[in-house]
Amino acid sequence: MGSHTDATPDPLDHLPTPATEAGREGLDGLLADPGRAVIALDFDGTLAEIVPDPDQARAHPGAVPALAALAPKVASVAVITGRPAEVAVHHGGFAGVPGLEHLVVLGHYGAERWDAATGAVTAPAPHPGVAAVRAELPGLLAGAPDGTRTEDKGRSVAVHTRRAADPQAAFEALRAPLTGLAARHGLIVEPGRMVLELRPPGMDKGAALLDHVEGIGAGAVLYAGDDLGDLPAYSAVDRLRTEGTPGLLVCSGSDEVTELRKRADVEVDGPAGVVALLGALARRLA
Repeated sequence: MGSHTDATPDPLDHLPTPATEAGREGLDGLLADPGRAVIALDFDGTLAEIVPDPDQARAHPGAVPALAALAPKVASVAVITGRPAEVAVHHGGFAGVPGLEHLVVLGHYGAERWDAATGAVTAPAPHPGVAAVRAELPGLLAGAPDGTRTEDKGRSVAVHTRRAADPQAAFEALRAPLTGLAARHGLIVEPGRMVLELRPPGMDKGAALLDHVEGIGAGAVLYAGDDLGDLPAYSAVDRLRTEGTPGLLVCSGSDEVTELRKRADVEVDGPAGVVALLGALARRLA
């Protein structure tokens, strides 16, 4: 669907011109009726830079101010992430921010929901396969390359190779055995930027986005992401477009993952570019 953006900003509003007709219709629909628009964003790589230690990831310094300026002008702002919802809230600095009283964080690909209005997280019981994988993973990784590390997300387990001497080679070497382990316990493997996440099937960012958009009754949607796990959300926006809901696909560009560029209406330069886009949108709607 499309290519990356014509990044030349409009001198009147500093919003980039989407590279596709569907993207231009999406932006027009959002600007025409912002009170019915959903702004949905990934966290890592989109609002926060990718870092070697995921525990050290923090939202771009301009992310919260931009979101707080934009949120009161639209129907909903939602952060959709593979992280636990409370971790994303903490790393994003989203709690207790004026203007973000109605922010929603959909964690674990939508299995968890945090509402700023209550500060509460709602979620179903964890999949039993996660505990089984957690128990077997140390043995499977006993011979893994140095620098390989695991991240226990509670409802999923991720294996990171970014710190290995050859991150891509470690990623490829571990992909098949981790896929086998996941399959034995009813889980799937979600590949990302030097990370393989073992998680329950049936929930992804696309399903989470559709549920949220339909619950809001949105008249337009913007989704911004950077990684393979965001492709289902891109497909969800494509589906919404075919059903008559305008949508805009934004890629937080990187050299590690290029698949989203091919489908995006607008490509920006990483989290700083996403923040600039959000700020320009908020100013345009002021």
